[in-house]
Amino acid sequence: MTLKSLGFAIEVLSMFTKENPSWGLRDLSKEMGVNHTIIYRVLRTFEDKQVLTQNPDSKKYELGPGLAPLLAAYRSKDKMSDLILPIMEALSERTGESVFLTWKEGYEGVTVEIAESSSNIRFAVSKGTRTPLYLGASAKSIMAFLSEEQQNEIIAQGLKKMTEKSTTEKEDLLKDLRIIQSRRWAYTEGEYSDDVFGISTPLFNSEGKILASLTIAGPVYRINEDNRQTILAMLMESTEKITEIISIFDKDNYL
Repeated sequence: MTLKSLGFAIEVLSMFTKENPSWGLRDLSKEMGVNHTIIYRVLRTFEDKQVLTQNPDSKKYELGPGLAPLLAAYRSKDKMSDLILPIMEALSERTGESVFLTWKEGYEGVTVEIAESSSNIRFAVSKGTRTPLYLGASAKSIMAFLSEEQQNEIIAQGLKKMTEKSTTEKEDLLKDLRIIQSRRWAYTEGEYSDDVFGISTPLFNSEGKILASLTIAGPVYRINEDNRQTILAMLMESTEKITEIISIFDKDNYL
């Protein structure tokens, strides 16, 4: 098998996702824009190794038990960080900014992983730092996906001001959360730390429960409307990869 054909076989296998767990030969051929004879050869090879199985009723192909040893090996890694941190480090290198992972713990966000920017001037945060869920992009992108009851409980505990730009009015906060929930990312400037921007996306488990957030942060002077969209696109890409890892480990705690 050549590297080209191996790459194509992996591409075929990657079509079997949570959203599209089964494919018929013709549909897969049409979706990939490849002759069905070529697709059939790949499917049969995977079927022979039980990587894929064919449903006898629908005739569609599905992931098979041959993948179990690979999945078991993947899950045997000690911590999710073995897989998540490299993604964060790559994102930090691409954007030139610091990247950190915030995990929900009660009504706080806890920084559990950091990939610091190599720039001399950068946003720095320590592991274990706790943040109220109403302050900053990393926290708000979690709070936005809590129930209304949970949000009100957090607000009832009081909204403390960290900077001049901190949101301390209930209605203003709820409006921000609705916007974040709608677009599925949060952006703040100087809300938790002066002159620091944060752009953050939520992270969910396989059942859609909010667990954490992934955030890029740096000095405000390095962000503008043009590069913000580029940074957001890279953040979304990394978020998708980390979400897949979280779903495979299938646990709500990070450690």
